[in-house]
Amino acid sequence: MLNCLVVDDEPIARNGLMEYIRQIDFLFPVAECKSAMEATAWLQKKNIDLIFLDIQMPKLTGIDFIKNSPALPVVIFTTAYPEYAIEGYELDILDYLLKPIS
Repeated sequence: MLNCLVVDDEPIARNGLMEYIRQIDFLFPVAECKSAMEATAWLQKKNIDLIFLDIQMPKLTGIDFIKNSPALPVVIFTTAYPEYAIEGYELDILDYLLKPIS
């Protein structure tokens, strides 16, 4: 079972991802966060194995979150912007999902 954290500033995107995660028997949705700062707090108190991370968020982007976090679990970017894919993979993410996610 992989503990998952969804980080996205858009409530509809968060809800959709949480629903998809619930449908996969080896994934467990631990929490959803509306910002990278909120995600940092969850990472300090829960064992998270996989983060579904939006890129374009206020105050701290998903890319900056990865660059400024010393040790993160596996990350899958979820974004509407294909132009960040190369940079994402250079940051060693697992995958890159384009919104809308079906």
